[in-house]
Amino acid sequence: MEIKILGTGCANCKRLEKNSLEAVKELGLEATVTKVEDYGDIMQYGILRTPGFVLDEKVLTYGKILSIEEIKQLLTK
Repeated sequence: MEIKILGTGCANCKRLEKNSLEAVKELGLEATVTKVEDYGDIMQYGILRTPGFVLDEKVLTYGKILSIEEIKQLLTK
């Protein structure tokens, strides 16, 4: 499982990354959480607002800080 957090390094992006790492830990999943900060790379996903949450190359949300519980729900679907 690969999770990417799309964002240029703002506080919201960092919070989403932190929540993602915690959700993976609480679920005991094997997952890679990567922060994508390059604007050109972010634009390839077609999002208009950051932060973006990408699971296995599929954009699930953007412009929103997901809670740990919301992320856990996305990861267990």
